[in-house]
Amino acid sequence: MFKFANGATRLLIFVACVTLLSACLSEELDRQAAQIRQQNEEIARQRKELEALAAGKQIQDQKQQDCSRAFRDYFDKAQLSNDREQAISLYNQGLAICPDDDVAHFELGKALTDVGRPTEAEKEFEAALKFNPGFTEARRQLDAVRNKP
Repeated sequence: MFKFANGATRLLIFVACVTLLSACLSEELDRQAAQIRQQNEEIARQRKELEALAAGKQIQDQKQQDCSRAFRDYFDKAQLSNDREQAISLYNQGLAICPDDDVAHFELGKALTDVGRPTEAEKEFEAALKFNPGFTEARRQLDAVRNKP
């Protein structure tokens, strides 16, 4: 049968087992630490994305507020004005606040056409089409301005 090892041999076997176990645990801890680092990097990346989205939302909200103010303070008043020069001024002031509104560009183009400023009107109809390529009335007005002798 087996002969049991003496005390020194048992101690050596024990130390070898502890060393092997320690090495295995160390490898496992290193692997887990690497996973945690990767997870932390991913969390940081996602946090940056969320911050960028929040900043983008703030910008969108500000643009919406600016456009609401432009409509209230300028575009609506320009629509009601019988003085074309005043309407042009109001549209320009509103577009300084809300530059991406296709209808305001279109209406400004019409007012400019009415006062005999076709070159400026053409630019406004082009701007309206830039923001809304399917704006057929703006296309028609642009063609009319370009084809007018």
